[in-house]
Amino acid sequence: MNLLWRTDALRQARVFFFLPIMLLGPVIVHAAPSSYLVYVGTYTGKGSKGIYVYRFDPTSGHLSSIGLAAETPNPSWIAADAKRRFLYAANEQQSFNGAKTGGVSAFGIDRATGKLTLLNQVSSLGTDPAHLSLDQSGRYLLVSNYSSGTIAVFPVRPDGKLGEHTALVQQAGSSVNKERQQGPHAHYIASTKENRFVLVADLGADKIFVYRFNQQDGTLTPNDPASVSVKAGSGPRHLAFSPSEKYAYLSEELTGTVTVFALDSKTGTLTPKQTISALPKDFKGENTEAEIVVDDSDKFLYVSNRGDRTNEIDVFRIKPADGTLTFVQRISTGGKMPRNFAIDPTGKWLFAANQDSNNIQVFQIDPASGELSAMFLIEGIASPTCVIFVPEK
Repeated sequence: MNLLWRTDALRQARVFFFLPIMLLGPVIVHAAPSSYLVYVGTYTGKGSKGIYVYRFDPTSGHLSSIGLAAETPNPSWIAADAKRRFLYAANEQQSFNGAKTGGVSAFGIDRATGKLTLLNQVSSLGTDPAHLSLDQSGRYLLVSNYSSGTIAVFPVRPDGKLGEHTALVQQAGSSVNKERQQGPHAHYIASTKENRFVLVADLGADKIFVYRFNQQDGTLTPNDPASVSVKAGSGPRHLAFSPSEKYAYLSEELTGTVTVFALDSKTGTLTPKQTISALPKDFKGENTEAEIVVDDSDKFLYVSNRGDRTNEIDVFRIKPADGTLTFVQRISTGGKMPRNFAIDPTGKWLFAANQDSNNIQVFQIDPASGELSAMFLIEGIASPTCVIFVPEK
């Protein structure tokens, strides 16, 4: 059954749709926020002005628009600090303040209104910053620049502003796809749980680079080994980690596959265990894989595909013994180009941002099977690219 509804129809049907959820069993009270702010990054220039914000009730599923949180160019990836005081945006550009580089913007979060206040902006030290994340201490912001293949580390000051960079690395490498892999393209960057290592997925080099991270001064040095290679032409895009961090899962944009690695947290070594396709067996055509997420229960993995026939999310079950994957479900995102998706902090909902159809599909997650049910569309947001959740109080 197709559960993709228009927003106006939902307004009349929502009360009936959510009633069964309330009857599934006794309500368990947790010391958790009763509502969240949902921030959405976008590509500007096609009707969008920057970062937008919604108010979300995870119990009822009710969501309402607050409006534009901050005007800023191409905030295609956004991230908040652990205390949810500050929000950082990668301004995906090739020119910033007259220089050939992108930008990074730091904002203060007003959780009473959802509005963002600009704190400062710095050069990303490379063109088209595609991803950013905070290290485990929250004292450093890590940035990957796609087009230039550079990565950088910036200290986060107590007031949330970004300081002068503490590390800048030019990655190197190319691979077999002459259109997409003519040089390095750093697409994802994050520190490991114990903050010993920083991992970078590089689409152009067909490698995951591993750096030793000095959290005292924010510097990076190549690990030994310095990288792990994947199949030529795969195009590493994003990584997801199991909650225990025993395993790392790589989305491979150009082949529509997921590779499972065992991760040694003491040495930073990645050992491949499995590569599995996230595409239908009979698939032919153009496709680019995008986001990848492991749920907090460590039972299920989700990955998005983008293409003429594949605007969908695939669900896999994780085998506890060795971290390998088995296919569970494939479901349409109800739009075009699902660039990013995120699971809300309660683990009940998944929001998929459909960049080219200007909407966000909201799914309910079955906790037993991991399967998704399409619930409703958030419409009227131009070129959504990234979704994050911040507790309202």
